[in-house]
Amino acid sequence: MSDGLLCYCRAGFEPDLAAELQERAALAGLPAYARTERNSGYVLLQGADGDALSRSLPWRELVFARQKLVLLAELRGLDPTDRIAPMLDALAHARVPGQAPAYGTLWVEHPDSDAGKPLAGLARSFGNALRPALRKAGLLAGGEDARLPRLHVVFLAGDHALLARSEPADGAPWPLGIPRLKLLAEAPSRSALKLEEALLALPDADERARLLQPGMRAADLGAAPGGWTWVLVRHGLHVTAVDNGPLREHVLATGQVEHLRADGFHWQPPRPLDWMVCDMVEQPRRVASRMATWLREGWCRQAIFNLKLPMKKRWLETQLCLQRFVDEAEVPLRVRARQLYHDREEITVLAVPRA
Repeated sequence: MSDGLLCYCRAGFEPDLAAELQERAALAGLPAYARTERNSGYVLLQGADGDALSRSLPWRELVFARQKLVLLAELRGLDPTDRIAPMLDALAHARVPGQAPAYGTLWVEHPDSDAGKPLAGLARSFGNALRPALRKAGLLAGGEDARLPRLHVVFLAGDHALLARSEPADGAPWPLGIPRLKLLAEAPSRSALKLEEALLALPDADERARLLQPGMRAADLGAAPGGWTWVLVRHGLHVTAVDNGPLREHVLATGQVEHLRADGFHWQPPRPLDWMVCDMVEQPRRVASRMATWLREGWCRQAIFNLKLPMKKRWLETQLCLQRFVDEAEVPLRVRARQLYHDREEITVLAVPRA
């Protein structure tokens, strides 16, 4: 029996993730309680078997979790001269019977927090020492094997570590749950990274290939200075950029963009579009209602939009906004929402037709 779940989040959002995890576990009939500290960058959900919790809380359905791991052990008071032996012992006890090797990949990590970042050097060097020991013990495949679970060693301090496991199909494919995206010099704004990450994190690979194809038509509401429009153009889409403000000249020069000086919150397209994206600063419930109108009226087939959250009760506001969106859209949709790494006080929502 595993010890629960370990989930990473943006520092400062631990209470929101804890509330989400506890509520989802309760709805699944699994009694569990959250342990965390504000600004720690992670939450532990304990009180129920981690594998049962993991099955009931799919990673793609979680909003505030960057990564979801099944917790195997918590090791305190580690001797800096030999951290490996107690880890091997704990992993031997947690080993799945009959499975050899137990893990296909090792990730040594630390929370993305002020306290965790100084541990980055230890994480890098320790991974180099631990891998051969794991292979000698028959716990780690000789080469990376994406079919097997990943082993995560998470340092909270030099003498304090968590051991955890993730399934490649049910977790973020990036260490710490953070995609390493580079802001290109020609990007009109840093907000371009939000849409780039959303297109990586919210649809799976098959959905992305099917739903995002060159030649499709999209609207970008509140487009200026053109960050999200630029991303769509790079994917081969033709974009109607709606904003009273100016767009960067090189975005317009692509020949794939029509700039309309209008209020993106009230504009509607003359004919149906494939995509609508929106990153306007407005009350989240009002945005949810307007986005629902686009889907209900058939102005677009799918959408990505941001909801700016209040400072308090963010999980409650998220639930209210997403429920309002689904209720008012009145069409069958598959909806996913996440606080992305490049988001701040907001979440990003993907809505696509339900097959």
